[in-house]
Amino acid sequence: MTIGPMSAGMSLLVIWLVAVIAQSLGWWWQTRHRNAGIVDVVWAIGVGGAAVVAALLGDGAPLPRVLLALLGGVWGLRLAGHLLHRVLGEPEDGRYAHLRKTFGQDERKWFAFFQFQALLIVLFALPFVAVARNPVAAITPWVIAGIAFWLLSVLGEAIADRQLAQFRTDPANKGKTCRVGLWRYSRHPNYFFEWLHWFAYVCLAVGSPLWWLAWAGPLVMFVFLRWISGIPYTEAQALRTRGDDYREYQQTTPMLFPWFPKTSTEPSSKKPARNAS
Repeated sequence: MTIGPMSAGMSLLVIWLVAVIAQSLGWWWQTRHRNAGIVDVVWAIGVGGAAVVAALLGDGAPLPRVLLALLGGVWGLRLAGHLLHRVLGEPEDGRYAHLRKTFGQDERKWFAFFQFQALLIVLFALPFVAVARNPVAAITPWVIAGIAFWLLSVLGEAIADRQLAQFRTDPANKGKTCRVGLWRYSRHPNYFFEWLHWFAYVCLAVGSPLWWLAWAGPLVMFVFLRWISGIPYTEAQALRTRGDDYREYQQTTPMLFPWFPKTSTEPSSKKPARNAS
């Protein structure tokens, strides 16, 4: 399966160069369609593709590299397909529409934004490089655990995405907050399972001389989801569009890790009118 073993640094360089080209094409597309949501589609394809590239260029045993290419590639395709359906079928995501007001017509800022996403692809490729260097050829309990993490997380994220998509297709739910299925137990179940997914590569990297790099996946993903580009931006947009309905959701439903919702302590007669603007 190996095209030619490369150092970890060279593998990451190849991944970055491909990501730069891909995100440049994504930027070009958004200049014509005025929909920056395509950046997420390219990111998902890029990260999934990075798993395949790392597997091809790695010098580890065939088993971990085949699993890396298969699991990472399928994950990226599923997520990219889901996001592309939203980009092509809906108006620009409110988060990017809000950012467009800040950037205005300055396409240089948008280009820099897309290229920053190319750098993030390299960052999230670190676990893949670790797995691709794993010399362990046997099916160990760690391999089984990695596959189990992957199955649970991808299935959970797909279910959460499907439940939200079905909720949003009903015109009667416009301005309302989804509390259906997994969304009853977490305000961001899709993010939770996305974060959980990265532990699959931690397990698959056990035995690799670069095993420690695999922890970049769950650690960096948690930081981005919790404090940088995930939950803060999503919830700010939700408050702008759903107002008090979403504030009540914040008070009763766990942010990320699923758990049973709380009962609202505020009497319904004293609740402010829900703003669905």
